[in-house]
Amino acid sequence: MDGELDEAIRKLAWLNFDCARNEFGSCVARLSELKILLTKFPSLPPTFEMTPNAVEELKFARAVYEFAVILSMEMKDQEAFERDLVQLKVFYMDTRGMIPPSPDEYPILGLNLMRLLSENRIAEFHTELELLPLGALHHPCIKYAVELEQAFMEGTYNRLINDRKAVPHESYRYFMDLLAETIRDEIADCSGQAYDHLPVNDAMEMLMFSSDQQLLEYISERQHEWEVQNRSILFHMAKSQPRVGVHSFKLIKQSLCYAQELEQVV
Repeated sequence: MDGELDEAIRKLAWLNFDCARNEFGSCVARLSELKILLTKFPSLPPTFEMTPNAVEELKFARAVYEFAVILSMEMKDQEAFERDLVQLKVFYMDTRGMIPPSPDEYPILGLNLMRLLSENRIAEFHTELELLPLGALHHPCIKYAVELEQAFMEGTYNRLINDRKAVPHESYRYFMDLLAETIRDEIADCSGQAYDHLPVNDAMEMLMFSSDQQLLEYISERQHEWEVQNRSILFHMAKSQPRVGVHSFKLIKQSLCYAQELEQVV
């Protein structure tokens, strides 16, 4: 094992030590140093040179990026999560057969599915799902995310909230909390269109809050067009008034033509 790999291993040990103490500032600094050090390894993508230490270097670099993904999630930095995951997926996809699979691969890829679901990015969710091997669908972390997506699309929101207690990994709780917010917003939007008003108690139950105070804080922070009067919530200001103009009709007609042409091709 060469000196650069030894140095990288020592830095990773210190990184683990800092993160165990929740010193995130030091973690980010040490992680940046590690990523710079990894650029000196010729065995890493995109060159993949078969050096004497290639297997150890690839395994180590993968572990660093796995650590980076989890750290970004713990810091609630979704941009860093997405950025680090893109780099990590290169090791998952392009090193198959070169190094043993990581036991953290499917938990992390499942975590990414949870992120996409929590952001209501359903098309990307399915794209990522299609890139996985069929065997991955039986992994508890992937299966959990798939079942949540099905419940989300079916509108069985209570099941989604209840499944928070059955997360397959502790790291999933963060995105489950974000998913709960997404679900709450979906229910709120539908309620605003379906009802003229609702009693506070009914709205509290529908939006899955445990107290009036939580509901009022939610309205104050996220539903500025709702009004609370006499223990009722008025939605008249939240009603949308869709108008379809000439340009919209042209777009609809054009889309229908495309659909008919596509159907003929198929």
